[in-house]
Amino acid sequence: MKPVVVPAPLLNRRRFLQFAAVTAAAGLSGCSRGGSVPTLRAAPESLPSIWRRDLPAPWRFGALSSETLLDSPWPLPTDMLALTDGWLSVISPERLQAVATDALQSKIGPLGQRFLNEASPVWRRLLLPVAFSPWVMVVRRDGTNAPAPDAGWDALLDSAVQGKLLLPSSPRLLISLAERMGGSDALRRLRAAALSFDDRFAMNWLLQGDARCAVLPLQRCMAALQRDPRLIAVLPEQGAPLHWTLLVRPSQTAEPIPQEWVLKAWKQPLLSRLLAQGWIPPLSRDELVGAVGRIPLRLRPFVLPQESVWAQSWMLLPPDAAEQQRLQQLWKASAP
Repeated sequence: MKPVVVPAPLLNRRRFLQFAAVTAAAGLSGCSRGGSVPTLRAAPESLPSIWRRDLPAPWRFGALSSETLLDSPWPLPTDMLALTDGWLSVISPERLQAVATDALQSKIGPLGQRFLNEASPVWRRLLLPVAFSPWVMVVRRDGTNAPAPDAGWDALLDSAVQGKLLLPSSPRLLISLAERMGGSDALRRLRAAALSFDDRFAMNWLLQGDARCAVLPLQRCMAALQRDPRLIAVLPEQGAPLHWTLLVRPSQTAEPIPQEWVLKAWKQPLLSRLLAQGWIPPLSRDELVGAVGRIPLRLRPFVLPQESVWAQSWMLLPPDAAEQQRLQQLWKASAP
């Protein structure tokens, strides 16, 4: 027996108008590249979710793994990337174009201007610094006193943390810390003291009791510092390496950076919420002072330390060939 075929009803005028409206809306929300929408890509932890979710229409967010970030080309569409400064050493500047955000860059405070001034001319026009966090020592108290800020980074070589120390996986960052410690063999001793080189999962190790001290960007530990009284952070008075978050434009895009979206993160009320997460926009000190109300008093010095702390802090920009060779030789010679 043949199946009975029921013909689809013809579109009446109302259905036709509804269909046309939906089609027009879809066309407007896309762009000339086959209906795709402008897309910001980043590793999920690179941007605070409260800011990421606030992307204006028609922009959308697409997660990008560390492995994919090294791919060439990046997934299409990719119209803006959020990177941390560590990626600049492995991404060719030829894959990017000028950020073209003069209005935003004019609002950047002294520390952000210093970052751009210390970048090479090749990189300077390609980067928009939108936030930073200092690297800090996070200590899990076990009845003994935590190091004081004036102890400096030498506290990492204390016998109390020997074999219980979690360090970042970046040789460049470790060399920069060792060069601010006493003794010519500080880098070798620092590497020998490490339980692991893992800044991504360091908080888990610390909270589970496997380690006693970890070196982390403030933005990765601020929430734990607020809720766990066992933890204390130390930002040395001698300054710290700074962990920068940057926006860049891939060379193939025609989309401008959504500047109003960036400005929203640099103004209230979002500014206070971001500071409370240890995510510090590169604004002048006066603009930040009035936005720290959400931060417990004991943690405010990490977001607004003495100006001398920022003055002595340092950037980790891509080294030139000679510096790269020097760093490689230091790392090789310091093997425990």
